[in-house]
Amino acid sequence: MAAFLRVILVTLSFLGLSGCFSFSSGPAPYTGPAITLVEIHKADRKMFLIAGDKVVKTYNIQLGGNPVGPKQFEGDGKTPEGSYYITHRNPRSAYHLSLGISYPNAAQVAYAKAQGKQPGGDIFVHGQPNRRSSGGGDWTAGCIAVTNREIEEIYRMVNPGTPINIFP
Repeated sequence: MAAFLRVILVTLSFLGLSGCFSFSSGPAPYTGPAITLVEIHKADRKMFLIAGDKVVKTYNIQLGGNPVGPKQFEGDGKTPEGSYYITHRNPRSAYHLSLGISYPNAAQVAYAKAQGKQPGGDIFVHGQPNRRSSGGGDWTAGCIAVTNREIEEIYRMVNPGTPINIFP
């Protein structure tokens, strides 16, 4: 009888402890309409996720520390303007999670080179910094930032290859 009670207690202990741990593989996958376009409106500090002709989600955004005008050179603090695409997902970002943007294109590289400068790169839609506070306002080096909760949602919704148009 003591052995039976011991088995019951061990089983109950395991079941009780299992409630402390998550056995899920992360958040539920996105099951809504496929996002076919991302639009960034820099002046309004808005990002729109679009499926076909319908806006599915809208987000407030933060930009580069010098946001007016298109990005031209490395270190200018500007967020690019133009038509690009999402290149990849980065689960090990220094900014929670991130989605790569295909900046610079060939014309932007050529222009910067003609000016004797580098065009910059590593432009992402990302969350907040992992190691420090953003402090609010426009603070990125040229990227598009949202909250960590929002980038988790965007990360699930937007696939590599999705076009992203960035307007002034």
